[in-house]
Amino acid sequence: MQENALSKEQLSNQNFLLEFERFYNRSPKIISHFLMWFVFSVLLFVYYRFDSKITYFECFIMTFRAFVSNAVIFYGFFYLLFPKIKGFRITYFLIITSVLIPVSIYVWLIVNNSMFRLYHFLGWEIKTGRFAGMIKIFANQNMNEVIGIEAFLSNVMLVIYILSPFFFVKILFEIVRIYNKTTQLQQQKLEVEIQNINIEKDFLKSQLNPHFLFNTLNNLYGLSVKKDDSAPEVILNLSDIMSYTLYESNSEKVPLEKEIDFIKNYFELEKMRYPKDKDIQLEISGEGQISGLFIAPLLTFTFIENAFKYGLKSQNPFIKQEVIINDNQFLFIVENDKEKLSEKNKFGGIGIENIKKRLQLLYPNQHQLEIKNLENSFRIELKINL
Repeated sequence: MQENALSKEQLSNQNFLLEFERFYNRSPKIISHFLMWFVFSVLLFVYYRFDSKITYFECFIMTFRAFVSNAVIFYGFFYLLFPKIKGFRITYFLIITSVLIPVSIYVWLIVNNSMFRLYHFLGWEIKTGRFAGMIKIFANQNMNEVIGIEAFLSNVMLVIYILSPFFFVKILFEIVRIYNKTTQLQQQKLEVEIQNINIEKDFLKSQLNPHFLFNTLNNLYGLSVKKDDSAPEVILNLSDIMSYTLYESNSEKVPLEKEIDFIKNYFELEKMRYPKDKDIQLEISGEGQISGLFIAPLLTFTFIENAFKYGLKSQNPFIKQEVIINDNQFLFIVENDKEKLSEKNKFGGIGIENIKKRLQLLYPNQHQLEIKNLENSFRIELKINL
């Protein structure tokens, strides 16, 4: 019960943060920034008016001077420099940031002094309160007095104190954004994992077609009656296929050598159902390069099964299959004839869709699948970077 309440509270907090970010992203950024600076300026204006006892105009120019100085540092740091360094490794990021902080303080001192020089040039001066004569004093400072070590040390805490609210607000928004993005990525990952489980579940259900087993056992029975010497080899092939699909297929990746053996065994068992004069070919090249390579299991199973299911029915029957391993790349090609009158029988179905989804999940941007419905044949080309 307590865990239930905690989960609801976490979900409520998460929804609040998501809504907060959506509100921020939906409204124009300029409005949010304007409100932030407006609130700051109003509070500072009130401070100057009631604490320093200066006129409204003097409050305005002092507030505007602070706004310009702070805005230059804020936008220069977060929108000019920060985007260029946030992608660095954490060590370099911390080093660069530690350098930028004192640089930002020096820039603030220069901009602040420049505003006093501009006011002095315009003939403006503070004539009342405890800031009387301040503009002239600061305007007449030389550069050593503006950015000297003494000026730096005496103003460092003042600058940090003044800028900290703006940095805090910006960092808060960044934390919310990163948190929401992390939550969304976790949710997407969970959805992908669930989808992958469902895909693999559907895929495993259709791995070995009962008709294939029935036909293989029938052929095996015929070989046994004839006392054919190839019967033991057929039994061994079938045993290897059953073992591979029942046990090896549960792994995300298997040695490429085992996948090649499965392709050979399955192809030979399917081929056994047809007369020897049928044009059924399998060529494998590059087997000397498969050592140490791994691949997702049974990615070619549906293609081979469909070739025998839909092929060898036309006036020019054939099945040609080729596997090429070269430079850590797996290339699988299978082509079979088709009946011209059976154009309505599309090559594919749920098995092909499952293969496509598995490839997208396991080899994003690392595979290329082409399914070609040619005039007299179907052709599959699958290329995977291992």
